[in-house]
Amino acid sequence: MEFAGRIALVTGGASGIGREVARQLSAKGAALAVADINFAGAEAVAAELVAAGGTAIAVEFDVADADQVSAGVVQTCRELGGLHILVHSAGIGVERDFLDTSLEEWQRIIDVDLTGTFLTCQAAAREMVKGGYGRIVNLSSTAAIRGGTGRAAYGAAKGGVVTLTRVMAVELAPLGVTVNALAPGAIDTELVAKMHSAKTREVYTAAIPEDRYGTPAEVASAALYLASEEARYITGHIMSVDGGFLAAGLMIGKG
Repeated sequence: MEFAGRIALVTGGASGIGREVARQLSAKGAALAVADINFAGAEAVAAELVAAGGTAIAVEFDVADADQVSAGVVQTCRELGGLHILVHSAGIGVERDFLDTSLEEWQRIIDVDLTGTFLTCQAAAREMVKGGYGRIVNLSSTAAIRGGTGRAAYGAAKGGVVTLTRVMAVELAPLGVTVNALAPGAIDTELVAKMHSAKTREVYTAAIPEDRYGTPAEVASAALYLASEEARYITGHIMSVDGGFLAAGLMIGKG
C-alpha cells in the first residue's frame, strides 16, 4: 500500500488512533493534514512527520463546529493542493449507565461523534467529488453493533456512524468515492484509558478471544487498507478490529 501523491486529512490526529494513522500514511508517502481540536498536539505530530521527511501541516479542527470544519478542509486543499483521503478518527466517549446519562452528556457525544462525522465527511466529500476520487474511512465502534453497559450515548452515536457510512457509500459510489468504517473493540488509547475502569478492562479482556486490548497501530493498519487502491472495490463495509470480540460466544476454557 503506497500513497505517494495522495493528500490525506486525519481528524483526531494529535493522539491515539488518529496519530498512528497519520504516521503510517506519511511513512507511505502521503501528504498529511493533521487535524485536531488540540492544535498544539496537531502541530507536534505534524512537526514529527516533517522531521521524518514527510509533508504535513497542522489544522485546528473542532468537528462539532461547522464553520471550523469547512475552514479546515479549505485550508487542507489550499496548502496541500487537494484532498484524496479522509480518516475521521476524532471522537469522545463516556462510560455512564443509561439511567444516569444526563441530557448534556448525551447531546455532547451526539454532537461530536455523530454530527461531527456528518459535517466532516460532507465537507471532505464535496472536495473529493470534484476530482472524481476519494477514500473516506470513519471510526465507529463495536459499541455500535452490540449493546454494552455504560454506552447509551456513545453506542447510539457510533451506531449512527455505521448507518451514515452506508448511506454515503451508496450515494458517493457513482462519483468515485468509497466510504467505509472501522469498528474497533478495546484499543489502548488515551480515550479508552479515560472511559474504561479497572473492572471494565477485566470483563472486556475476558470476552476477547485474543485475550488482550489492541493497539492504535493495528487499527491504523486496517484504516490504511481501506484508504488504499487495493480496497477500491470495497465500499459500505464495517470492518471490526477487535481481537474476535464480535465473533465470540461461549468460550469454555479460555485462558
